[in-house]
Amino acid sequence: MTLAPVVLTANQPADRFYRGGSRIAAFRGERGGASSGDHVPEDWVASVTTQAGQTVTGLTTLPATSAGRGRLLRDAIAGDPLGWLGQAHVEAFGADPRLLVKLLDPGQRLPVHAHPDDAWAAAHLGRAHGKAEAWYILAPGEVFLGLREPVTPERLLDMVRSQDTETLLGLLHRRQVVAGDTVYVPPGVLHAIGEGVMLAEVQQPEDLSILLEWRDFDLDGAADGHLGVGFDEALGAVELTARSDTDVDALINSEGANGSVLPVEAARYFRAERYRFEGRQRLDKGYAVLVVVEGAVEAGFVGRRIPISAGDTVLVPYAAGPLELTGSATVLVFRPPSPGGPG
Repeated sequence: MTLAPVVLTANQPADRFYRGGSRIAAFRGERGGASSGDHVPEDWVASVTTQAGQTVTGLTTLPATSAGRGRLLRDAIAGDPLGWLGQAHVEAFGADPRLLVKLLDPGQRLPVHAHPDDAWAAAHLGRAHGKAEAWYILAPGEVFLGLREPVTPERLLDMVRSQDTETLLGLLHRRQVVAGDTVYVPPGVLHAIGEGVMLAEVQQPEDLSILLEWRDFDLDGAADGHLGVGFDEALGAVELTARSDTDVDALINSEGANGSVLPVEAARYFRAERYRFEGRQRLDKGYAVLVVVEGAVEAGFVGRRIPISAGDTVLVPYAAGPLELTGSATVLVFRPPSPGGPG
């Protein structure tokens, strides 16, 4: 069967440490999805990444009606990397798609945390990637991003050990975000997503978090918050210098133009584009994950067409060729880094 775009179903790992998830079903137009309960706040889209400490949880299973025939996406790509990813990508990165997309619906403010960069993750954990991420805001609220003043490792470690959440939050910049904004979160930067915010996230394909607070969350942060290396070592991956208001504002994009929505520095990790259109919109050939924010379109490819509409998440293989979208919609397009470098 020729590779074609795949409309994915929800993939919400159960029993996460924070509440949420009901708005994911509403956004997708689904009821009683794969996971139920009030601790399913994440939908892992087109995932070849497992939840930390798990062997299968988090991985995307392709629909039985697709060319993947019910296989794990990870295995399908390994079996045909050129068809899924394209020759240039495989020559640059191997069979690693270098991409994970999520829908997040936090029912409570997330804990303050950070993610390591590539070098730290390789040196301390033997991982192929660190974790940069970016958010496309679907529902408004407050986010916390970067230190307002520098902090010493000793002071930060003391706040972690005493779980002085109020002081920790007070050290961070706070910003109100609205639907359509994008926020880039470089590795190492302390951050948290506020209650009520809903977003689509693009990230490097790892589940690596250094958790600086865990009070009021369903987890043992003292045991599990430091990636197994101890907080003395883990805090070496955290940015301790201050970011100015101007620095933080540069990470947030409120412009409504079509095309790339992220700073140039993010392109080494992933790419994100937004298209609002009525009529036709062409998308270049290449491995991509689409999230339809609103509207409905037909996606045309190699002589075929499929309908997609608000709430759909769509995986596009390289071999499907360029897509022509016809209709009226807002569509997010997430891609791996360019094999030719940033841009």
